[in-house]
Amino acid sequence: MVEGGIQKADKAEFKECLNLTWKQPYILRLAFSAGIGGLLFGYDTGVISGALLYIRDDFKAVEKSTVLQETIVSMAVAGAIIGAALGGWMNDRFGRKLSILIADVLFFIGAIIMAAAPIPGIIILGRIFVGLGVGMASMTAPLYISEASPARIRGALVSMNGLLITGGQFLSYLINLAFTRTNGTWRWMLGVAGLPALVQFLLMLSLPESPRWLYRRDRKEEAEEILRKIYPAEELDNEIEALRQSVEEEIAIEGAIGEDGFFGKIKKALSNKVVRRGLAAGILCQVAQQFVGINSVMYYSPTIVQLAGFASNSTALALSLITSGLNAVGSIVSMFFVDRSGRRRLMLISLVGIIVCLGLLTGIFYAASTHSPLVSADETKFFGNATCPDFTVTSKWKCVDCLKAAAECGYCASTPNKLQPGACLVTTDFSKATCHANNREWYTQGCPSNFGWLALVALGLYIISYSPGMGTVPWIVNSEIYPLRFRGTCGGMAAVSNWVSNLAVSQSFLSMTEALGTAATFLFFGCVSLVALVLIYFIVPETKGLQFEEVESMLEEKGYKAWKTKRPSLSPA
Repeated sequence: MVEGGIQKADKAEFKECLNLTWKQPYILRLAFSAGIGGLLFGYDTGVISGALLYIRDDFKAVEKSTVLQETIVSMAVAGAIIGAALGGWMNDRFGRKLSILIADVLFFIGAIIMAAAPIPGIIILGRIFVGLGVGMASMTAPLYISEASPARIRGALVSMNGLLITGGQFLSYLINLAFTRTNGTWRWMLGVAGLPALVQFLLMLSLPESPRWLYRRDRKEEAEEILRKIYPAEELDNEIEALRQSVEEEIAIEGAIGEDGFFGKIKKALSNKVVRRGLAAGILCQVAQQFVGINSVMYYSPTIVQLAGFASNSTALALSLITSGLNAVGSIVSMFFVDRSGRRRLMLISLVGIIVCLGLLTGIFYAASTHSPLVSADETKFFGNATCPDFTVTSKWKCVDCLKAAAECGYCASTPNKLQPGACLVTTDFSKATCHANNREWYTQGCPSNFGWLALVALGLYIISYSPGMGTVPWIVNSEIYPLRFRGTCGGMAAVSNWVSNLAVSQSFLSMTEALGTAATFLFFGCVSLVALVLIYFIVPETKGLQFEEVESMLEEKGYKAWKTKRPSLSPA
């Protein structure tokens, strides 16, 4: 899943949000304009999964190299790590509005570079530009919305930014499907992302800077003018006073930490027992969120569908809509259950479901590989000189052996029954065209199977298990578990751990499926999920319904045990 902070909002807050934005369209315009950054974030996550299928078809070097495929996917994540770090600095130095505008420019440039790329290396360059924009937007958009919206609907508006991320993923699959029969398929898929970036850029030009940032820069009159557009006259004075007190408190906290630089702040944070316990829980949640394998599904969903036995690119894209749609639904479900069930319980239940589903996927892909169709010497001879160089008439091969051959080979299924013995041919455009000319399916990722629909069901259940729990709760835990004076430093460290884990998974998934097999890869993620379940049980406390001071008091207790935590009693001041 996708990376970004989530602020809690209850049903009453959403109702208030609808009422207030209806009465004051300016607030909706402001939140929507900044929220397009979330849409871009989600779109980029989803679009590459479908575009990769057609990039492989256009560039043989990409088709032959899983590492190159992984690099095309993961370089956006690498760029996002840098973009998030730069975004934090730029937010403070130049303001939220300018940071969003720069993110739009980077995203637009990246989209144009990718759409026009003559070679895979240029696609990778475009992905880095897009990643820089995504990283900056992921840091800046929620911050701008939270600082430029009324306090009583702030959580709802920031939560809507999270929904736009999953909405962007779903939109990307729809757009991918729309361009499957168009010349330059993947170029359109990747290039279309430039349009919402351009729209956001134009909208943001007419919007103000964050009033909080202006107030901190001693541009108080400008800040007050913006607040007049957001709040009714009877609330204005109270909100200005609240802003003044909040900024002064923030400055006082920064003074208490000291101006020791970034690494000095980290050293001071790690010397605090409360922070160490909070960081152990926060970073564990973030790393576990990625290493349960979610972005292997989101980045490579159509490829996984092909591994399950669906050869057609368009079919793989259409079926991948299921995972994206379920992820969006799960995000909505989370909003209603996270304050009822509690953070810790929701994560543990989520992990149990994830482990069961990964176990199912392991069994299904193992059964599919052991029951893959045979390779027939007679069927292969039918295609003459197109025979796979590694195959001989004495070879007792199955389809899986054909796809693993040292020479680049593909499997041409029998017709009309795909499960009957087929042909193993060298992978060339001629072989593929000849196979299709005989009304047969051409396989290079997975083999024909009766287990494909079972794999899709298990994949859907995996998303349902993941999204409401491990998909959203780690960000909520990280927003609650650190002392106020160290929240920025610790939150940044946890976010970086999430991005780096995301990079590790996205850069290794295809290589793992190639080296270990798809079944063993899902087994690996299942084992990691089991370890995460145990660690979260023993390390992550419940923070549901606790004030920040109560969380700090709980972590400071002498006999602290995460799995035994109760609401602490605050000592009188």
